[in-house]
Amino acid sequence: MKRTSCKGCTDALQCKDSFASWIFFIIGIIATIAVRIVTLAMHLSPFYGKLSWYIGVGGFFIFFMYKFKVLNEQSRRIIQQDILRKIATKAPLAEEDYHLVKVILCNISSNKERINYLFIFSISAVAMAIAAYIDFFV
Repeated sequence: MKRTSCKGCTDALQCKDSFASWIFFIIGIIATIAVRIVTLAMHLSPFYGKLSWYIGVGGFFIFFMYKFKVLNEQSRRIIQQDILRKIATKAPLAEEDYHLVKVILCNISSNKERINYLFIFSISAVAMAIAAYIDFFV
């Protein structure tokens, strides 16, 4: 069985991270780093500062456009399959309803998502510390 992106998933083919999701994950990581080093890059050269800013903001644009598309598709399917009403009224779920709920829960429990948020938080904290040092002590 292939390694899945979420713990305890029994459907490796449906739950594993797609190649596209890994590409957008990497774009998000690069964008995070690029935006966080703008201040440092500006001290090297205004060109590098601007380049870093464009890479970061452009990368975030691409990353969040992808995340919006995925979320929008999941929301559309939830509405289409009337999942919220079925759960609220404890109505029986069809096989495709269970599949959709499983995929959404698998996405939420993805290690890749947790790593992404931890990385953004950590890099932001380091960038703030370095920028404050440069701005106030150098």
